[in-house]
Amino acid sequence: MLKINPESLELNETVVFVNRVSKGVKGGRRFGFAAMVVVGNGEGIVGIGYGKAKDVSEAIRKGVSKAKKNLIKVRMKKKTIPYTVIGHYGAATVIMKPASPGTGVIAGGAVRTILEAAGFQDILTKSLGSSNNLNIAKATMNGLMSLKNVKDIEKLRGKSILEIYSRPFQTMEVTDNEIR
Repeated sequence: MLKINPESLELNETVVFVNRVSKGVKGGRRFGFAAMVVVGNGEGIVGIGYGKAKDVSEAIRKGVSKAKKNLIKVRMKKKTIPYTVIGHYGAATVIMKPASPGTGVIAGGAVRTILEAAGFQDILTKSLGSSNNLNIAKATMNGLMSLKNVKDIEKLRGKSILEIYSRPFQTMEVTDNEIR
């Protein structure tokens, strides 16, 4: 996968969730924060990051930094995906289907944030299995990364697009016994 330089892009940052975590120590509890952040330019480039720190703003800053390191280019076709794709991560599964223009982003939580940051406007999704936001976000990213275009498929199969789509008709011989 190609490395995308975040300095040359105008990226929008969105915080998906901030989680307060605690550690029990001898003197009481120590609190920390974990933040999941999505960055994207609205034109097919998106990334997610998860930052942890003692302060909320520092956790968000770390999340943004990690998200910018994990940017991917997503295949788009008229503001939707070219075909149905399923993403898996852990127990989380996200099904994404292309939708006709005017449908909108039918998704919830972390999936909606990622798809809107990438620039999708018409897409249908369903999240199955785990309800953990981090796992759902990673399943969504895995599904988006698995999208391929025609040239990728040509290279993978070692055939031209005409060879893939054109199938010669096969004639079948039918006997009298098969008709009855």
